[in-house]
Amino acid sequence: MPRDERHIETIPFGTLGLIPLKSCTKLGEKVNQYLVDWRKSREHDSEAALAFGDYKRDSYIVNAVTPRFGSGEGKGVVNDSVRGYDLYIMVDVCNYSLEYSLCGYKNRMSPDDHYADLKRVIAAAGGKARRITVIMPFLYESRQHKRSGRESLDCALALQELADMGVENIITFDAHDPRVQNAIPLKGFESVPATYQFIKYLLIGVDDLHIDSDHMMVISPDEGGMSRAVYFANVLGLDMGMFYKRRDYTKIVNGRNPIVAHEFLGTDVEGKDVIIIDDMISSGESMLDVAAELKRRKAKRVFCASTFGLFTNGLKKFDEAYENHIIDRILTTNLVYQPDELLARPWYIDVDMSKYIALIIDTLNHDSSISTLLSPVERIQEKVKAYNQSHYGK
Repeated sequence: MPRDERHIETIPFGTLGLIPLKSCTKLGEKVNQYLVDWRKSREHDSEAALAFGDYKRDSYIVNAVTPRFGSGEGKGVVNDSVRGYDLYIMVDVCNYSLEYSLCGYKNRMSPDDHYADLKRVIAAAGGKARRITVIMPFLYESRQHKRSGRESLDCALALQELADMGVENIITFDAHDPRVQNAIPLKGFESVPATYQFIKYLLIGVDDLHIDSDHMMVISPDEGGMSRAVYFANVLGLDMGMFYKRRDYTKIVNGRNPIVAHEFLGTDVEGKDVIIIDDMISSGESMLDVAAELKRRKAKRVFCASTFGLFTNGLKKFDEAYENHIIDRILTTNLVYQPDELLARPWYIDVDMSKYIALIIDTLNHDSSISTLLSPVERIQEKVKAYNQSHYGK
């Protein structure tokens, strides 16, 4: 049974439909199962009313596919009726494991391909759904969110395009810069934090933590992640520190000014466990440099928590860092594709977000506020209190 008892007293906005695109199949199946279990156990006084038609089903997944022609061109096909549906379309634009045939060659799907498939499914719905919500955990082109020269503003353009196609709400997680929602001020946009899940799975995975300012600190790896680290530290009652990247602006390497050094601002970390919190691990070089700097300053253990584990340059450097005791654990979510070799690593903790997504969908389908889900302070403090009582009797 979900936490929000208001679902017993409210009616659905429309018949619930879930379309996890091929990139999001595994996560979508988990979300669907939560919804099925919750709704089967939920009793409403007015279940016979038309508003509760198809409320309890064995599956809420709508059959939709995105086949490709031999030339690589594609199309979207929705095989079930979606008329009057409250439709939730899930897409993982970072799933590089999928392939399609292009004139006899195997071509891996890029974020552009996944985004194009999303638009095809929206177009295939043909305006028949009552409301369309896109759940895009990693916001497409979110790293190209501002203009620093004569550049394209890809993220803003994509959001406007989805809004023009009839999408009412966009749900994303830890957007690189949530201010990009200014591109669609009349549409719903939520950048959902994963703070509670990080704390929950860290407490499950490590059994000797002392969560107080004498034994632990929160670290932001750069100035861009300050607000995230400040929130994390304030909720747990910890001190925080940050690094800033000193760059060589006389050179450009791979389109960027190279980082000369990571300078630290904060209190002494000696003997303390530290949590480095960031929105994504791309190549991971900055994260590992920060971890090495913290170890050089005699930090006890280093835990890295990041919403999106992309690991674009492979896992070898992380294996070496673990073997050299630079990092102790890395937590990333299942919001993006996770290869089997990552899940098998001894230093990796998988943070499952499927229940959280299901809670958001269930609440939105009843047209209720999700504000309590977006600010989980009480749940975090309850989880920490339970951990302290079970481990230290206090």
